Amino acid sequence: MTDTIEFEETGQVTGIRDKNYNLTWFLQSCLENALRLQTYIADAEASGDTQLVELFTKAQANSQKGAELAKPLLASRLVREE
Repeated sequence: MTDTIEFEETGQVTGIRDKNYNLTWFLQSCLENALRLQTYIADAEASGDTQLVELFTKAQANSQKGAELAKPLLASRLVREE
């Protein structure tokens, strides 16, 4: 099954392929995931589940790391396009 995002990414709908789409999506997803995990961490802390707190905290750190790796790469690509 093909969804709209796939069409947008390849330019089949707009006629313009955005070469930074995947990187932008990755950065946004990492940041959203880090925020969502903060809620899960708080829920796990409230219920006293230290295993989930540890898991979600590690996952959040990985999401933050992904975002930190993507930000300078996206910035450099956007500057080159100016």
